[in-house]
Amino acid sequence: MPTIALVGCSHIHTPGFVDKLKARNDQFTVKYIWDPTHARALRCQEKLGQGQIIPDPSVIWADASISGVVICSDTTEHQRLAIAAAKAGKHMFVEKPLGMGKSDSLAMADAVEAAGVKFQTGYFVRGEPPVQFIKGEIARGAMGTITRARGSNCHQGALDDWFKVNKQDPAYDWNWMADPKRAGVGAFGDLATHALDLLLWLVGDIEAVSAQIRSVIHRYPNCDESGEALIRFKSGAIGTLAGGWVDIANPNFLEISGTLGHAAISGGKLYYTNASVPGADGKSPFDVPKSLAWPHAFELFLDALLGQPAPLVQVREAARRAIVMEAMYQAAAKNQWVTVD
Repeated sequence: MPTIALVGCSHIHTPGFVDKLKARNDQFTVKYIWDPTHARALRCQEKLGQGQIIPDPSVIWADASISGVVICSDTTEHQRLAIAAAKAGKHMFVEKPLGMGKSDSLAMADAVEAAGVKFQTGYFVRGEPPVQFIKGEIARGAMGTITRARGSNCHQGALDDWFKVNKQDPAYDWNWMADPKRAGVGAFGDLATHALDLLLWLVGDIEAVSAQIRSVIHRYPNCDESGEALIRFKSGAIGTLAGGWVDIANPNFLEISGTLGHAAISGGKLYYTNASVPGADGKSPFDVPKSLAWPHAFELFLDALLGQPAPLVQVREAARRAIVMEAMYQAAAKNQWVTVD
């Protein structure tokens, strides 16, 4: 039975990960829990029914019984924690974004690859059946040359003040996520990174970007709430990427256009147009087998710790997403195109 530790519990997805761990408590032992805010660590301990709260993560690095760690700290802490975990030989799940930008993300990627440990991050949308189907169609050439791609991932988090300071219950204080100095990004980067992951995964690497990123209702000081980027892929395809916390709806999540096919995910359903594929008329939802689905990204990490085959996001991929996102913020600040190195 693998023994793991929680290293930072501040990310808004942490409670969901704790629930997944609790559901598999016959397969994993959570030995340690660390977070600089004691209330967060205590809440995780109470939900799990196990785990010793410790004041310093160095205890985890020194314990040979720990095979894997779950890092859900403030993004600004990722480099310190992930590199320490790598040097200690711990497999790791690091919540997205991997880093604050290019420098720390590449440092983490180098450390993880040098250590040869397993890595995973929270890009869970890859495993949804419509995305899996599109990936397969592109891979077999059924969509022809990809010419255009659009990704949009938005919600109403700022409108509903999801990230307010919670003085009554510090365990559920997510306000740091609205502070780019701690999170690395604001609303655009927080949500658009999921769609960016898909664009890179499906269409290929990015050559240059431009963007407009701004605050709309000014809910959080010095934090953007909405943005959209224009993308030039190395293949020659063009794309757009949207993300924000001030959208009351986001029905059109993904669109990929090729010379032989067109795929769009709208309202969670796939609409596919392809003359060579029966039923792909683009007018009604295209039936995609549910069997194409992958488990959630966090579940895949747990499966990998058990020695099971699992399609994990590679650390160099996670670093590339942070690098591209940093370039988008730079492009918005300069109001010009920025080449992505």
